[in-house]
Amino acid sequence: MPTLAAAGGDTVLPPFTAGAIFTEIHLGSLVALFLVVAAALYGYGVYRLRQRGDHWPAGRTVAFVAGGLGSIAAVTVTGIEAYDTTLLSVHMVQHMVLSMVGPIFLALGAPVTLALRTLPASPRRRLLAVVHSRVARVLTFPLVAFGIFVANPFVLYFTDLYRQTLLHSWLHEFIHIHFIVTGCLFFWPLLGLDPLPNRWPYPGRALLMVLSVPFHTVLGLTIMQSSTLLAGDYYNGLGLSWTDPKADQVTAGGILWAGGEIVSVTMLGILILQWVRQSEREARRIDRALDRQEAEEAAGRARDDAAKITNGAPADTRAPGSDTP
Repeated sequence: MPTLAAAGGDTVLPPFTAGAIFTEIHLGSLVALFLVVAAALYGYGVYRLRQRGDHWPAGRTVAFVAGGLGSIAAVTVTGIEAYDTTLLSVHMVQHMVLSMVGPIFLALGAPVTLALRTLPASPRRRLLAVVHSRVARVLTFPLVAFGIFVANPFVLYFTDLYRQTLLHSWLHEFIHIHFIVTGCLFFWPLLGLDPLPNRWPYPGRALLMVLSVPFHTVLGLTIMQSSTLLAGDYYNGLGLSWTDPKADQVTAGGILWAGGEIVSVTMLGILILQWVRQSEREARRIDRALDRQEAEEAAGRARDDAAKITNGAPADTRAPGSDTP
C-alpha cells in the first residue's frame, strides 16, 4: 500500500484510479477487525438457528453481510481507504457510506433480534437490559439521534477537527467508527426491525427522514461554494500535481449533496414499504379476529339450538345476523 509522507516529504501517492480500489487492500485496522468479528458472529447465529430447525430470512443475512459489512469494507479496507486522506472527494464517499449506507443495511439485518433468538437465557437478559437501559433510551430517542446525526458533519468540517483527523491516524480511525455508530443510532429506530425503545409510528419516522434532507443539501452546497479550502494547508502541502484541491472540494460537496438526497429518498421508500406491509399484516390480523368471532357466535347459536331441541323447544331457524324474531 502506498504511503503518504508529511508535507514536503518524498513519498507521494500516484493518481487515484479505479484499479487502486482493488490493489491497495489494507486489513490492519480496527474497522477491519470489527468487520470480521461481526460477520463471524452473525453467521454463527444464523447457523445455530438452522441447526435447531428455526427459520431466518435470507434477505436479512444478505442485507447485514453484503449490504452492511460489505459496503463498510468497500470504503475502509480497499484503495478508497488509501486515498481518503489525499482527496476530500474520496473521503466524502467514505463518509456517506459509513454514516448512511452501511447503517441502513446493518439495521435491515436485525442483528439484535438474531442475538435474542440464539443467546442463552442469562446473556439474553443482559442484552435486553442494555438495549432498554436509560442510556440507550436517550441515545436512540429519534429527536436526540436526529440532532447528533445532522450536527456532527457541521462540527467536523467547520472546525479544526477535520484537519486533525488527517494528521493523526488514531483520530482518523475513530471518526470512521463514529460515523458508523451515529448512523446506527439514527437509522435503527426508524427502521424498527429490532426490539429497540422509542419506536415512533411510521408517519413520524418518514417526517424525520424528510427533515434530514435539507441539512445534507445545505452542507453540500456550503462546501461546494466555499472560497476557503477545508484543511487547505494540509492538501496544498501535499504538492500533488495530478489533483486540484479546490476542484476536488467542489466534487466532494456535490457528492455529499446528491448522495444525501439519494440515500434519504431510498430510505423513505423502505419506510413506506414497511408501512404498507404492516398495514397489510394488521388488516389480516383483524380479518382473522372477525372470522374467529363469527365462528364463536355460530358455535354458540348451534349450542343454543341443540339445548332447545333437547328441552323440547323449537330450534332457532333464523338466518345468521337476522333480528327478526
